Amino acid sequence: MATVGKVDVALGVLNGVLGDYLHRQSNALATPMGLYHRGLPLPVEREALRAAHPTSTGRVALWVHGLAVTEAVWAFPSEPTTDYGTLLERDAGFTPLYLRYNTGLHISDNGEALAHLLQRLVAEFPVPITELVLVGYSMGGLVLRSACHIASEACLPWLSLVKRSCSIGVPHFGSPLERMGTVVAQVLRAVPNPYTRLVADVVDLRSSGVKDLGVARLRRQDWEDTSVPCMPLLPPPGIAHHLIVGALGQEGRWVSALFGDGVVSLASASGRTGARDSSPLFPPENVHVVSGIDHVTLAHHASVYARLCESLTVEAS
Repeated sequence: MATVGKVDVALGVLNGVLGDYLHRQSNALATPMGLYHRGLPLPVEREALRAAHPTSTGRVALWVHGLAVTEAVWAFPSEPTTDYGTLLERDAGFTPLYLRYNTGLHISDNGEALAHLLQRLVAEFPVPITELVLVGYSMGGLVLRSACHIASEACLPWLSLVKRSCSIGVPHFGSPLERMGTVVAQVLRAVPNPYTRLVADVVDLRSSGVKDLGVARLRRQDWEDTSVPCMPLLPPPGIAHHLIVGALGQEGRWVSALFGDGVVSLASASGRTGARDSSPLFPPENVHVVSGIDHVTLAHHASVYARLCESLTVEAS
């Protein structure tokens, strides 16, 4: 992977905050969803894919970044050309494909677009895809879950190629920081003062994607009618789901239980509504906690890669 330029990094932040507005205005700054290779767009066309990956065996790993960043988030700061994708290709033979998308859009909109992009990918890839591994970081994991749900409902064939997935710091039951922003805006708007209401408008100036993170809205109906409680979306069967969870302190300490990785709580990243949830979304034995690590660092840390590689290679051996 080549180093992504400062302009692309800035556009990632801009799309995370105002991406839905830019999209509605057909603004050229809105990021269209697509694959990227060495910092440049990679058309989902047979010859372009062949040129980018001439030695692919058909075992593919899709890497989906989180909110307000680009695929550059996977790169190690000390080695910008090395990331989880290149390491997994070296260690397990999975051809890395990197997605870039507008993180300010609704998660369900990105999920739908990704579901159809993957259908084109399977048709255009230069060799038959025999296995498709899905790896999502933060919001990226929710986009992948949404795409799998849409593929399941539409009976899209690519879903049958997915046997394993990995979630890294994914807020499966939402992010408390986003919910806090929603509460603050509601309280300020309730005060009968034009100035506090103006502040509430500023606080509420968050993209659709950011707001969806609060309660993990993965389907269109989850945000079209917010008066109806958002029901958990069960993962499709037949896929081994592995979760990597970050903890600021040691597992079991109050700081980890309360703050998780600083952005996502331990429970939410583990697919649980709380510490006493007896029906988690994913098997508890597939949840791996990495202590002493924050949310941002989860996307490029040697300890996380070791867990990731172990999860994705044991069954393949």
